[in-house]
Amino acid sequence: MKSTQYSDKVLDHFRNPRNAGTLEGDDVTVGKIGNPVCGDLMEFYIKIKDDKIEDIKFKTFGCGSAIATASMITELAKGKTVDEALRITRQDVADELDGLPPIKMHCSNLAADALREAIKNYREKQKPESDEAVRVDATGRITGKEEFAERGVYTEVTDLSVFKDKRTMVIESGDRSMEIALQLTKQTPRVVFVTRKKELAAGELTEKLTASSVKILYESEVLEIKGLKTVEKVLIHDLNEDEEYELYVDSIVILKD
Repeated sequence: MKSTQYSDKVLDHFRNPRNAGTLEGDDVTVGKIGNPVCGDLMEFYIKIKDDKIEDIKFKTFGCGSAIATASMITELAKGKTVDEALRITRQDVADELDGLPPIKMHCSNLAADALREAIKNYREKQKPESDEAVRVDATGRITGKEEFAERGVYTEVTDLSVFKDKRTMVIESGDRSMEIALQLTKQTPRVVFVTRKKELAAGELTEKLTASSVKILYESEVLEIKGLKTVEKVLIHDLNEDEEYELYVDSIVILKD
């Protein structure tokens, strides 16, 4: 991190992050967001009492800007009502840090999204269990797969150019899915490969995939595809940690069985 590129406040929050760590207890809610563009992963832990954020902590696996923005947003959110916290924008975070380089603005967006995700999960916990949406049916199909067919979900890949510069996810289903993931790296630098396995079978394809720019999410599964008119994000289940988090994508490849 070069001081000529970052403000003193960014450097301070990077070197001395506020509210780093986790919270525990039945009254704690977690928001987890990942960004396949940079590989950053951010988790926010919030404790809400009387509709105010009584306590807040964060963990992040990312660059110095990710740490600084997460640290700052915890300071901005602590003590605020839920609605006030939801109104915190990435520009608010950047302004409080006396600016961020344009290439790092996505970090402030990631922090704001992780906070909103935690608040959303808190509100969902307040609903009666019968009101919760069922994300995966008895056959294990991904919710939203049919809804977003040809609007970001692809069960066949014939024209790779449609994925140009898009954040693309490929769900593992054998060698063909691995081949497509590798081919997609020629169209976009942002390819995520999701597999339920702890490790992929040894072989030439696996070696090429692990050596490529493809980000592999092991022991993971997609539960739900979300968006308005087109695919915007997916809900991921981390099988190892038994946790759920959202990942922003533009397209997802789910090959036909």
